[in-house]
Amino acid sequence: MSADRTNWNPRSASDVVSITAVVDRAGGRAPVHSRIGLRRAARPPCASIDLRVQGARMPRFAALVAALALLTLPAAAPAQTTVVRTADPAKRGLKESDFPRTTKVADNVYTYEDFHAGPEKFTTTNMFVIYDDGVLVADGQGTPAATKGLVDAIAKITPKPIKYVVICSDHGDHTGGNKAFPPDVKYVVHPLSKAALDRESERGGAAEGPPARGAAARWRLPIDAELVFARKPLVVRGEDIQVLFLGRAHTGGDLTVYLPRKKILFLSETFLNRVFPAMRSAYPSDWLKALDRAEAMKADLYIPGHGFTESGPVSKEELAAFRKALAAVVAEATRLYKARVPVDEAVKKANWGEYASWTLASSQGPIAVRRVYEELSGALK
Repeated sequence: MSADRTNWNPRSASDVVSITAVVDRAGGRAPVHSRIGLRRAARPPCASIDLRVQGARMPRFAALVAALALLTLPAAAPAQTTVVRTADPAKRGLKESDFPRTTKVADNVYTYEDFHAGPEKFTTTNMFVIYDDGVLVADGQGTPAATKGLVDAIAKITPKPIKYVVICSDHGDHTGGNKAFPPDVKYVVHPLSKAALDRESERGGAAEGPPARGAAARWRLPIDAELVFARKPLVVRGEDIQVLFLGRAHTGGDLTVYLPRKKILFLSETFLNRVFPAMRSAYPSDWLKALDRAEAMKADLYIPGHGFTESGPVSKEELAAFRKALAAVVAEATRLYKARVPVDEAVKKANWGEYASWTLASSQGPIAVRRVYEELSGALK
């Protein structure tokens, strides 16, 4: 699959004043065919208009033009809420009791965020899409209890059944709770992720994640799971849904879910919002290419697998920030490798700069160094 950032294109999906020759609100010329249409409008606060010239009253039309010109002055923009760029809920002013939470991002499209297990608090994020006769869920949570919370949250919004579950990441923090999904759902998965899940089922765990216990350990990917090698449009009524493989990234089989009509792309663990690039089973160079393809799609909203759901413009900035972080991590490990620094020393000497403060940097930094070394040595195929 090409890494071309420009050619990747999956196939689809107050009063009003107008007056001729008077500057309009946008600061340009009024339309040629505009007609005078003035309704009463309140004067801006703290503004006064003197329509006299050297003690004489201005001509009526000139007075009207002057008044309209004042009305078209740009108003002060409303104060914007500053987005704290972090994956740490506390730094965003959020409490543990605020989670799990469901966020509507478009008509019939929602994200669900719950805490990821571990000492550092950050979120695991899912997406679900409601269509005419069912629901598609992208990724689960890490335990049956957590995934049941997701299922219950969906039921509060719609009585429609969950029909599809797309396994975007095969890691345990996204699959360990799959037992809680209805038994008749259709799973969609990449062949490499299927192989990883099958291996872990034999061992009674979940792929590359915390060991599953009890019911979770007994979950097995059904044999009728649909496989996605590159691109699969899902035929559902009322929504255009595409499951895409943008290339190896955080795992060998990362899938993404794209809604072309709404230009929403759920990236799962291909995009970690303000979380240090986690590389235990990653393919560093391929991951960068996958992010290039995602950016080239020019979606209006990018949704991460970890970290917060953002507004559309912020999500684009954060995707670019994550790619920059990943490139910096790869570059630093490559610098140490080319300097012939032994890997055990390199994990101590690596300088992550601004990314040292990102969530999971202390635990994932050494893993990233080792993984990049493995790739550069040719051991990673």
